[in-house]
Amino acid sequence: MSIPNSRPKRDSRRTISAWKNFVLLAVLSVAIALQLSYPLIEGERLRLVTIATVYWAAGAMLLHALFAYGLTYALRFLFITFTYALIIEQVGMRTTWPFGSYEYSPSLGYQIFDVPLVVPFAWIMMAHSVFIAARRVAPNFVFLVGGYGLMAWDLFLDPQMVSAGRWSWEVSGRSVPFQPEIPLSNTFGWLLTGMGLMALLDIFLPKKRRSFGSSRAVPEFFLAWSWIGGIAINTFHFDRPGVALIGGTALGALVIWYSLSVKYGRRD
Repeated sequence: MSIPNSRPKRDSRRTISAWKNFVLLAVLSVAIALQLSYPLIEGERLRLVTIATVYWAAGAMLLHALFAYGLTYALRFLFITFTYALIIEQVGMRTTWPFGSYEYSPSLGYQIFDVPLVVPFAWIMMAHSVFIAARRVAPNFVFLVGGYGLMAWDLFLDPQMVSAGRWSWEVSGRSVPFQPEIPLSNTFGWLLTGMGLMALLDIFLPKKRRSFGSSRAVPEFFLAWSWIGGIAINTFHFDRPGVALIGGTALGALVIWYSLSVKYGRRD
């Protein structure tokens, strides 16, 4: 007679540890708190908070990539996104393609050949959560959905930064609806370059994923917060309901699609 193995089966759905979750939430909380201070400060403090927000939020996304997917994934994500963003920004500034004619202000801090260091980290800040969402909702069209997501996010970012004097545009043709200071070419440029980045990430980042349990709250929350926060600050603080409408509609389509997929779709 054989004796049944009474050892419980190991849970195949791996989760990150409690302390890693704590660190992730702590770093993200700092980024959110910095954003919440925007309406309360101005001048030099606002400039410093703007830069710090990007670094803290990018840090939260990189930590999530490390804790949830491993060191190889995180390093590849960092290298690909930072390098790609820096090259695209260099090309964009020197040729006006594909975004249009623009120039960064020295107020964004240290620059690499006229591109502020904080700018590639802004790509990192948003690309991680958008990439996760795109891989889930459209695994065969990650490049398209991810590129759309980055484009939609920029509908909030550009008018805010231009109004604050962080960069400026030369608008000679059509502009983005409700954003006369932003050329329409910038929106198409973000869609095009966003698709390029998402394609590279999908090719070079491992597709076999761990289940990361409660830590998924970090990129999910940040994506949703970018949507809700963008609507709220443009409606109530900047008094730009048109920006809230177009940005909220565009980014909201991805956020809602992803949320429905998590709730009713396959289990990771």
